[in-house]
Amino acid sequence: MARIYRISPNKRRKTLSLTTQLIIINLVFFIFISILLVTLGEEFVLNNIALTPALVLSGESLWTLITSMFMHGSFFHIFANMFSLFFIGSFLERIVGKKRFFWIYMISGLVGGIFFILAGLIFGDINTPAVGASGAIFGLLGALAVLVPFSRVYLIAGPLILVVLDAVSRLLFPAAVSDVFSTLITLLIFFMIFSLMSFNPTLRKFSIPVELPMWLLPVIAIVPLVLIDQFITPLPIGNSAHIGGLVVGLFYGWYLKKKFPNKTRMISRHFR
Repeated sequence: MARIYRISPNKRRKTLSLTTQLIIINLVFFIFISILLVTLGEEFVLNNIALTPALVLSGESLWTLITSMFMHGSFFHIFANMFSLFFIGSFLERIVGKKRFFWIYMISGLVGGIFFILAGLIFGDINTPAVGASGAIFGLLGALAVLVPFSRVYLIAGPLILVVLDAVSRLLFPAAVSDVFSTLITLLIFFMIFSLMSFNPTLRKFSIPVELPMWLLPVIAIVPLVLIDQFITPLPIGNSAHIGGLVVGLFYGWYLKKKFPNKTRMISRHFR
């Protein structure tokens, strides 16, 4: 007769990673905001959920520094951010643990929002709202760039190129034409992202993957877009929020290296 071992509820129940929990929260919030847009209208959502520098500076809607981190403007927007969060977040969470991961994510998102407000003051644009988790995600990326600088990662260059082409098309063509072009570009971006996960090496090349060391990834992800935004054509991307989040991640990664030199050195060597 075989023995029957009783498994306690705690052992039976496997806890979701914090990265997965954040992705679920963002997806649920996206659905909730979509309902609010239909029921209460765009103005209500922009004033109470999105981060608008003018409203925050006037003392109104201070909570939007947090709510804007979980709001996304489109299905592609949330897909791109959650896709990035899944890979970057899963990697960092295993290295630093849930607690540190949570604070890096939240503080990076908050500081990213503050940088966006400061940029609005500097460039005289305090009425443009911002949404998205990318400031927080860049914080995670900054921490990885310090902790595992020589880990090899892939930047999917194809979608970045298409985003720039989309912005340029809106300057060159009428709205009707650029809207069609934008739809085609969105479909191509989805195809590129999924092609990267294909087992077919020829198909993977379609997304133009560029292998980089981790320390170089945030530079490539920010600098070209900043230059294009400032000198060629405005992009619908909150570069200032990205920079703010990145600064937090870099600083915290440096702090961990100073506090735990042996552990962080071992981790860095392991992921060369």
